[in-house]
Amino acid sequence: MATEFRINGQAVSSDAPAATPLLWVIREQLKLTGTKFGCGAGLCGACMVHIDGRRAFSCQTQLADVAGRAVTTIEGLSANSSHPVQKAWLAERVPQCGYCQSGQIMSAADLLKQSPHPTRDEITAHMSTNICRCGTYPRIVRAIERAAREG
Repeated sequence: MATEFRINGQAVSSDAPAATPLLWVIREQLKLTGTKFGCGAGLCGACMVHIDGRRAFSCQTQLADVAGRAVTTIEGLSANSSHPVQKAWLAERVPQCGYCQSGQIMSAADLLKQSPHPTRDEITAHMSTNICRCGTYPRIVRAIERAAREG
């Protein structure tokens, strides 16, 4: 039985088994490769997406869990990289290797949706779900602060 859901505003259907991690449906079936595989255990945040407007680890979310729901990947955050977080990311020159960045941006966008003007402590706590192996944490914090200011 097919699982139907919306991804980046488009209705889709997947015949993958219900227990398939959403990450694999996104990357392998739907060919949206901005969402990355990092650890597969919900520990690094590279696979972060939004489900019904809230962040979620797509490697830990089963396909059945998104039936009838709305999923947003980095490709759907904005049509032209105009989301305030994406603009701040570029302005602050956050990316180094870039592998974790889509997950970082999805987490940051979730934070600013919940708390438009977070404190530095709130930023640090919220972003602790995402690992950056290059250590760009100071730039990540500055970018989130900029996005909050410039909206």
